Amino acid sequence: MKPHGEGSAQPEAQARTQPDAQARTQPDRPAKARPDAQAGAQSDGAARPELKRERVREHLLTVIDARRPGDAIPSERTLCATLGVSRPTLRAAVDELVATGLLVREHGRGMFVAPAKITQELVAEQHTADAPRGQGGRGGWTSRVLELRTVRAGARIGRKLTLSPAAELVHVTRLRYVDGDPIALEHLHVPADLVPGLTAADMEGGFYAHLREKRGIRTAHAVQSIEPTVLSEEEAALLDVPVLSPALLFDRITSDTGGRPVEYVRSLYRGDRYRIVSRLALRDGAADHPAADAGPAGAWWGTVE
Repeated sequence: MKPHGEGSAQPEAQARTQPDAQARTQPDRPAKARPDAQAGAQSDGAARPELKRERVREHLLTVIDARRPGDAIPSERTLCATLGVSRPTLRAAVDELVATGLLVREHGRGMFVAPAKITQELVAEQHTADAPRGQGGRGGWTSRVLELRTVRAGARIGRKLTLSPAAELVHVTRLRYVDGDPIALEHLHVPADLVPGLTAADMEGGFYAHLREKRGIRTAHAVQSIEPTVLSEEEAALLDVPVLSPALLFDRITSDTGGRPVEYVRSLYRGDRYRIVSRLALRDGAADHPAADAGPAGAWWGTVE
């Protein structure tokens, strides 16, 4: 729901001699941006804490994707040295992946890839999915861009968008609002050659409308997963809710009319303001739990309350 340049790791000997209290209170050193990423980075230089943690999260997801359920992942010390971050930053990302069922911690043994999840597919009706509206149909979505930069796709996101790991992406982090209230935090990844010259102002409105009206790209369908999670301190602050508040994690790949992936987006929606409603068609003699092929009349939509 942010690939960044690699940070500079502190030598292990220095890290071991630093008092625990100082290590807990000092922030991570700002990540050193790659030359290809500097052009699109914000002028304030230092990465926001939530963006740094997203970089750690993406690295962990790449490690998980390369392993099977039950396989061990590298130790905290190894991961901190590789990524150039402190243990509190690493543990915040690990905690999220444990909470969402992707990693398992075993005391005294380490961290392991969690067992595979059971997936039920919802089949959408043959109609266009519209963006949800505020309570009673009032108010539309607005956005505020937190970061817009150019980065390399990397192996994991490159696979999602069928691109080379070295391909350039535009990475946008933005807050979404309804009726002035922050509802969602989005991390979008778009092939850079589809949106040359994209600006933060272009992302303040509807992105699909921008693709259609300014780029001549018409989105046709998307594959989306939804699962529960909780918000970190940084995410909760941006969404104006308490730490560890429940949220919905959306993971979506959108394609155009020709089947070309044009967007990969990870979004966090406030659990207290957003819900998903599904409508399933049940046949005579259907099981208590509708199967994935329950019928083409299944639909989902979101409501903001």
